[in-house]
Amino acid sequence: MGRLSEKKRIPPPGWKPLLLAFAFQCLVFSGTRLVNTGWAHADMTCPLDGAVPYLPWTVSVYVGAYVFWFFGYNLAALDAGERAWRFLTADMLGKAVCLGFFLALPTAMARPAVPDSAPLGWMLRIIYALDTPDNLFPSIHCLDSWLCWAAVRDRHDVPGWVRWLFLALTLAIALSTLTTRQHVLADAVCGLALGELCWQIAGHTRLAGRYRRLWRM
Repeated sequence: MGRLSEKKRIPPPGWKPLLLAFAFQCLVFSGTRLVNTGWAHADMTCPLDGAVPYLPWTVSVYVGAYVFWFFGYNLAALDAGERAWRFLTADMLGKAVCLGFFLALPTAMARPAVPDSAPLGWMLRIIYALDTPDNLFPSIHCLDSWLCWAAVRDRHDVPGWVRWLFLALTLAIALSTLTTRQHVLADAVCGLALGELCWQIAGHTRLAGRYRRLWRM
């Protein structure tokens, strides 16, 4: 009864907060490049990165993340109750942290040449052409994926197989950022950790409630 009454009291956030989240992500990822271009960029590659195999075909997983996020963000943010606002708050908080890092500690990395014979090499070359290897730490790919899983992992109204699928996809996407040489280990690990940290902060502080009230003003 408590869950039902909570859902009646707190309707789903709707599309507007989702659109704001998308706009803010574009500002953080692409807008900061208008500022930090030409700045000194750190390379956070470590010896362990050399042990990760280079697998161009995993670009299919890397690109497939956008489909995962579409369903994940809608499932999380269009739910009723406090959980939806916790997700949206964690997302905005995570992107704000990324904004700070992209400006205070801009990073970049060197990419290998994609072999002509590599499976799906043509797709990876397109990604390389469209996405310059900067604004890497922490990985937004990993941050967004972890938040999608965090939002459903304790939901009993979501089938168990869906929750396990979300976890598997989150880990596969994180791995694909490394095997496509879009990120290094530090980017991926910190992106996942940031997602969990923001989820916990949003759930154990008053930030989510305050963010929800902003949309009622």
